[in-house]
Amino acid sequence: QVRLVESGGGLVQPEGSLKLSCVARGMYFSLNSLGWYRQTPGGQRELVADISSSGRTNYGDAVKGRFAISRDNAKASVYLQMNNLKPEDTAVYYCQAFYIPQGLGFQAMQESWGQGTQVTVSS
Repeated sequence: QVRLVESGGGLVQPEGSLKLSCVARGMYFSLNSLGWYRQTPGGQRELVADISSSGRTNYGDAVKGRFAISRDNAKASVYLQMNNLKPEDTAVYYCQAFYIPQGLGFQAMQESWGQGTQVTVSS
């Protein structure tokens, strides 16, 4: 199974920047789309950004123009560069991956989630 290991969360001031990293560990045939989601207390989990296996990106409306997602296939990693952070960006951020597992015969696409990392934007 694929385990997603996150790093980079923490406390940052408004208008500041932060970069999150996530690496996929374990055995798999291929990593497909990768993404970042976030969730506030009492709120639903929302898409921040995702990136396809070919590098095509998609962003949630709240972060367009401020955040950038990227991936490094050789490192099995996905990153989220967050700029011009606002207090409303405060949330738990989750790394997400779709992947094809290794195995005999047909393998359906599976999904994995990171443990979540807290990002707090406050002065």
